[in-house]
Amino acid sequence: MKVNNNTFHDNETLRQQKNLTRAQKRTNSDTKEGVLVNSYIKETGHSSNVNLDETMDTLVISRNTQMPDKLYENSGNAEKNLIPISGIALGVMGVITGLTGLIYKSSKTNLTIDSMKRLPSTVRNVAINEETVQALYRIVECPNRKTILAGAGVFALTAMAFMGKTFFDGFRDVWVKKKEADIQKNLQERLISIETQSFAGKIRITRSMLSQKAIELGKYLNFDSNKNNSPDETFKALMFKGEKSQPQTLRQTNNNINYILSGLLTFAGIVGMGFLSLKNLTKSKGKLNDFVKNINREIGSIVENSTEKTKSQDMANLKNLFKSIEPTKEEIEKHLEKLNWTDKKDFINELTKEITKSTADANPYCGGGSTPKPTFYSHVDDYRAFFYNYLLDTDNKQFKTLFLGTTGLTAVGYGGKLAGDAIKDVEVKKLNADTEIELQQRLVSTELKNFKSKKDAAIEPLMEEFYKQARLGKPKEELKTMAENILLEIKNGPPFVYS
Repeated sequence: MKVNNNTFHDNETLRQQKNLTRAQKRTNSDTKEGVLVNSYIKETGHSSNVNLDETMDTLVISRNTQMPDKLYENSGNAEKNLIPISGIALGVMGVITGLTGLIYKSSKTNLTIDSMKRLPSTVRNVAINEETVQALYRIVECPNRKTILAGAGVFALTAMAFMGKTFFDGFRDVWVKKKEADIQKNLQERLISIETQSFAGKIRITRSMLSQKAIELGKYLNFDSNKNNSPDETFKALMFKGEKSQPQTLRQTNNNINYILSGLLTFAGIVGMGFLSLKNLTKSKGKLNDFVKNINREIGSIVENSTEKTKSQDMANLKNLFKSIEPTKEEIEKHLEKLNWTDKKDFINELTKEITKSTADANPYCGGGSTPKPTFYSHVDDYRAFFYNYLLDTDNKQFKTLFLGTTGLTAVGYGGKLAGDAIKDVEVKKLNADTEIELQQRLVSTELKNFKSKKDAAIEPLMEEFYKQARLGKPKEELKTMAENILLEIKNGPPFVYS
């Protein structure tokens, strides 16, 4: 065996060899090397048979421990991951192909569709819903003293409202942020006690496991061969102590019964609601028939009492009544059979056309007429509209009252909403903090169970190896070394308290 001389270059050796000659230094080193060889190799008689059996016993290493099967489990086929991407691409292209087919079909339908069924043409109708845009439109459309003054007033009020809104929004955000900081501080302080419970619980679990396993291993090491029980009996008593089989059959049976009952109740509910729906539809059909009978009676009454003086009003009423029940042309002719109007035939044709037509033309004042030119109309729902009207006519006191009232209501409403939202946000954050505290408190037991389960997973294989070696007849001195290392593993091994 070759021993490196650098091993002996400690401070004491250097001090001793400081004043020695080269030969004396070599002699001193050779002497120490011989002492080491004689003490640790020659005296033990194992210079030709070096192994790790003692180390394996000390570290409680089993000779037949396999890697977990999950280690070699394939994570999946990468080619399968391309299927969703391919499906999306093909689906998008399929939708585009379907749309192009729809366009082609629509172009063919447009050539042969009946004019009575054709959709009406639309025009560009520009709606002005913002008061500032409306004021600007009036200035451009009719620039005079009143429109310019009113527009400038609206612009100034808009700027004031914007700056005020910005200030109060910022004030709200700052206030909520400060309250949130206070809530977080209180939350962290309250979490200290909960984290302390978890920390103390893990330490207590470790100490309890040390106590239990020390007693358990001590009983086995203190086994007396003069007693009747054998080592195998002692092993069985210790290994299966406290294990109780928990019946699962009853629980599974209860789950199956619950599933069956749930399915039956769901089916019964579907059948019941379906029956009720049919019953409601039957009732609705009867009500509709009654409605049609009433309309027919009203039509008959108008036909019997119609005169030349009431003709125009009767036409309007009959149109509304017939449109509500949508009869056929034959039914209309039957209802109006007793009328003596000279233009009865034209009225029937016009009414039939309106009933059978699929669409209706928009009102010119709303739809923009029938010419393909843009139209403008203003529909403003804004408190500034009242300010604009007041500036146009400051002598009108009602305009002034409306402006002050709507502006005040708007300011109070926005301020109340702002304050309400701020208080709501703070209260929600407080409740969320309380909920977090409750959750963390409930998770303490879960975390301790998790810690205990992982400790058991790390220690049980070592205990099984200990009992296996004990059954094979390993000397008690070596078993004691194994037991001591098991206890050290419980105390210092994973999972760690600080994790």
